[in-house]
Amino acid sequence: MTKRKTMLAALFMLFTLVLTACGGDDNENASDEPIVISGKNWTEQYILSELLAIYVEENTDYTVDLQDGLGEVAILTPALENGEIDMYVEYTGTGLEAVLNEQAEAGESSDSILNRVREGYEEEYNATWLQPLGFENNYTLAYTEEAGFDAETYSDIAKLSGDLSFGAPHAFYERQGDGYDAFAEAYDFTFTDLESFDPSVMYQALVNGEVDVIPAFTTDGRIERYNLQTTTDDLGFFPRYDAAIVVRQEVLEQYPDLEATLNGLAGKITETDMQQMNARVDIDGEKAETVAREFLEMKELINY
Repeated sequence: MTKRKTMLAALFMLFTLVLTACGGDDNENASDEPIVISGKNWTEQYILSELLAIYVEENTDYTVDLQDGLGEVAILTPALENGEIDMYVEYTGTGLEAVLNEQAEAGESSDSILNRVREGYEEEYNATWLQPLGFENNYTLAYTEEAGFDAETYSDIAKLSGDLSFGAPHAFYERQGDGYDAFAEAYDFTFTDLESFDPSVMYQALVNGEVDVIPAFTTDGRIERYNLQTTTDDLGFFPRYDAAIVVRQEVLEQYPDLEATLNGLAGKITETDMQQMNARVDIDGEKAETVAREFLEMKELINY
């Protein structure tokens, strides 16, 4: 072989090695990118964000970046779409009506709503919904035992609303489809006063007598602990709100085994489980991380 050919062969081998090394670095860097987990800024969501982060860290070799308490759905949806976060727990009825601006049909099943939000998010946001976690967090109009009135349904509250005040989270007044304006129109509420609270203090405001009625979350442990009286959505205004992980499809493609891992949480959290975890944080003052980890250990979803 001539010196020229020898030099060309050596350069070719060097070039090939450089390309291979560069390709290897790209793949390694891709796998080293942290999975960004986020959530809304109230107790249940802090717990679920911690639960997701711990579960992924304990069951995979992936790095997790927890950015909990980012905000409500109006903040989380664009953050998910823009790739600023990779996943969080959302509720099917919220995805359908507050994000996709579609209306649930009366009595529409959980599976039907899940299929609709999954299809809509995949088409519009390049994200998908995984299998539900096992519990629904819906609304119930709640009042104290000492309120001086008795009501079993939302319609009963509506008849009394001219003498009652109402307090709800800020986001409830802003939401379209399943927010206050549509809700009040459906039931013809005429509350004397409307108050806006952070979700974390709404229940205490009710107990303190600052308002007469609140839209309590059915998984909130304070309903039982404070002996609050609850009512039924007799007109079926609210859709199903089944909790499920929403995740960017690009992330599932980047981490091929992630979807199967996350679906290991499907059906594992009951409404009672969530109520108890919420109560431990809201009333007993425990840390969301501690509660989430102990739940995962108890269910043998992680090693301990």
